[in-house]
Amino acid sequence: MDITAGMVKELRERTGSGMMECKKALVESDGDMELAIENMRKSGLAKADKKSDRIAAEGIIGVKVNDDHKAVAIVDVNCETDFVAKSPDFVGFVNSLLPVLLSSNIETDEQLLAAPLGGVTVDEVRRGLISKLGENITIRRFETYKTEQGGVACYLHGSKIGVIVELTAANNELGKDIAMHIAASKPTHVSEEQVSPELIEKEKEIFIAQSAESGKPADIIEKMVAGQIRKFLAEITLVGQPYIKDDKMTVAKLLESKGNKVVRFARLQVGEGIEKKVENFAEEVMAQVRGS
Repeated sequence: MDITAGMVKELRERTGSGMMECKKALVESDGDMELAIENMRKSGLAKADKKSDRIAAEGIIGVKVNDDHKAVAIVDVNCETDFVAKSPDFVGFVNSLLPVLLSSNIETDEQLLAAPLGGVTVDEVRRGLISKLGENITIRRFETYKTEQGGVACYLHGSKIGVIVELTAANNELGKDIAMHIAASKPTHVSEEQVSPELIEKEKEIFIAQSAESGKPADIIEKMVAGQIRKFLAEITLVGQPYIKDDKMTVAKLLESKGNKVVRFARLQVGEGIEKKVENFAEEVMAQVRGS
C-alpha cells in the first residue's frame, strides 16, 4: 500500500513522533493507522494518541433537564464557524431541539429530523437556517435519559462541553457535581465492569512490551504490569478517579457516602474526533479576485 504524506501527517499529529518514525510504522503496518499507533506505543515511540482530543468543528452543545428531574437531554449541533455558533438564530435552534427530545421517544437521527417543530419538521427548520446563515448545519449526535425511580442531572461548560448523568436515586446537587467532574476528568466508563476484556488485554500487551525492555525478571514484570492495569482502569473509569473537589477521595467513595450510584453518563464536546478544515483566507481572496 502506498503511504501518503497525509497519512504520515495524521500519524504525527496523533502520536507526536517524528516523520521518519511515523512513515516506518505505517510501512510496517501496511497503512493500518490504528495498528501503527499500537505498535508505536508498544515500542515507546508514541508520545500521545491525540485522536480523542482533536477539536475540529464549530457549534455548541445544548442540555436540558425536565422540571421533575426524571428526564434529561443533550445535543451536539455543528456549523462551520464560531461566528455562526454564537448567533441567536443558531443558539435558538439548538435550544428548540431539547424539548422535542424530552417530550418524545426519539432514538435515531432520522426520527429527530422528522419530528415536528414549529409547524414543520426539524429538518425543514435546519435547512431554512442553512439558507439564512449561509453555512452547513448538522445535528451530529444526541442522548436522552429517562428514569422512573432515579434522578438525572446535567452540566454545561460554556457552550462547548456538556454532560448528562443518571443516578439510582434523585439528588440534584450530587448529580451536578458528578457531571462537572466528568466534564473536567473525561472518564470513558462508569466502572471496571463496563470496560471490555479486549481493551484491557490490548493495554496489557502494550505494557508487557514496554516493561520487557527493562530487563527485569518475569515475576517482577508481571507485578509491574498488574499495577499499570490498575492505574489504567482507575484513570478511565468514573468511580476510580480522584474526585475533582476533594482529591483525597475517589468518586466511588463520594457516591458511597451519599448512598447513590451512577447508572450512566454521556459527555459531548464540540468538534470531538472531527478533523477541521484548515482555511487559507489569503488564497481564498486571491481566487475570488482572479475569478472576478
